[in-house]
Amino acid sequence: MVIWMRQMVGRPSEREHAPYYTRYISLVPEADIMSVLEAQTQDLGSSLGTVPSGREGYSYAPGKWSIREVVGHITDTERVLGYRAFCISRGEQAPLPGCDEDAYVARSTYAQRSLSDLIEEFSLVRRANLLVFERLELAGWEQVGTANGNPVSVRAVAFVMAGHVRHHTNILRERYAGCAGA
Repeated sequence: MVIWMRQMVGRPSEREHAPYYTRYISLVPEADIMSVLEAQTQDLGSSLGTVPSGREGYSYAPGKWSIREVVGHITDTERVLGYRAFCISRGEQAPLPGCDEDAYVARSTYAQRSLSDLIEEFSLVRRANLLVFERLELAGWEQVGTANGNPVSVRAVAFVMAGHVRHHTNILRERYAGCAGA
């Protein structure tokens, strides 16, 4: 049996990611990224677990995503970022593609799925990503590749993951107020 030791991987420098991602990374002041990523699964479930089923399809303005679609988008992004982190940690040299978040949500079935199902899916995707991160040595965290046309380290991707969830959790609190839990 192999026992993996958790190591502090440190915060990413500005050279490890495109300036656009600073908006997400800045939402994660903690140094222990693994603890943040682990806690977010429970936090998301707790904060949205009290939304009445009749309010899950609520959006705060015409053309904006519903609560279900926001959670689906969070999961889509988690999946894309996890793939990037995995590939880059393994030394992938081919540029990894970007994605169109609006097109992804438009082609999804998120509006028809229950919020509890969407939260469970996020939890499973996050768990898979945590398993990849838990087994990285420091060199894997520092590995840099290209995603969406920009250099990015695995460490930066992990901080973007956490910041992206916080960004959308903040939006749910601010703009979806009145929906219990949101």
